[in-house]
Amino acid sequence: MICIKFLVIRFIFATCLPTSYDLSMGSVRYLNISLFSLGLVIFAVILQHTGYKGVSFLPCPLCILQRVGYLGVATFCFLAAGIVPLRKPFHLLALLSAAYGASVAGRQVWLLSHPEASCGIDPLEIWINQFQLSQGIPWLFKADGLCSSRLPAILGLQVPEWSLFWFSVLFLFLLVSLFKEKT
Repeated sequence: MICIKFLVIRFIFATCLPTSYDLSMGSVRYLNISLFSLGLVIFAVILQHTGYKGVSFLPCPLCILQRVGYLGVATFCFLAAGIVPLRKPFHLLALLSAAYGASVAGRQVWLLSHPEASCGIDPLEIWINQFQLSQGIPWLFKADGLCSSRLPAILGLQVPEWSLFWFSVLFLFLLVSLFKEKT
């Protein structure tokens, strides 16, 4: 189990970092981060529609907010890859999106360890489901689940724990590469 996690992490870093570990960001790295973030959202949608181990993974309001964070990282990294003169501001916005997503994922991980803090239907769900995006693209942005639901673990971790891990990796990578940027 740990070996599989190690191989997945090694593969991700191998695609983003060359062997010399030069952390300056070029267009290819921005596109890799963008595609990786989109891949995580696609994986969440697949889990939502197909389930895992016979259990449907309905997204809760915090799950939807995490999707927004991943889409923010993907969008701003894609823009940073394409618009070189505005690369630094887009990099900062991607960094903020990763920090936002990590904070939302951290809150959900906390709720998983304190299920008594959840009161059933979340008022945040009603608020999120009133947005035009959730009405226009319900398969991506409609919240139907409970934030404190314990679902089957995937490779030993709950989905919010995986999300917190990947947001933290993205945040740290973007933060370090911000200061290592070649001028």
